[in-house]
Amino acid sequence: MNAPKEAEARPELTIKRVFDAPKELVFACWTQEEHMEKWFFPKDFEVPFAQSDVRPGGTYRTCLRAPDGSEHWVGGTYREVTPNDRIVFTHAWQDEAGHAEHETVVTITLKDLGDGKTQLTFHQAFFLSEASRNGHAEGWNEALDNLERHLSE
Repeated sequence: MNAPKEAEARPELTIKRVFDAPKELVFACWTQEEHMEKWFFPKDFEVPFAQSDVRPGGTYRTCLRAPDGSEHWVGGTYREVTPNDRIVFTHAWQDEAGHAEHETVVTITLKDLGDGKTQLTFHQAFFLSEASRNGHAEGWNEALDNLERHLSE
């Protein structure tokens, strides 16, 4: 008898951070453009274009310019927006015209820890490879470092 073939791994990413800020402010940083433009990108990147409609069914599209000048477009659709608690959106790298090949789902969950502290749980699934997941982990951690700096200003 042959053993059943194991299901192929579907890499996921989970990041947990605690911020010294109330969850209402952390939520605002994920949903209001005046906050997002100050932190929502990896280290040393610029954002020449960003547009978002943060509501269920709303979309977003952003161009990230790398230090070498290359441009990386990302976009998606908001699936769930629960004020101060949870945001769910799709995430797909796109060409300049907006065509995407693979889409992941990002879930942001906020928990009030008291004393003005908020735990953020970031989850993204599913990636096509571990290398893709690891690259996203690096970029998201750099962006969350930017968020921490922004919250302390």
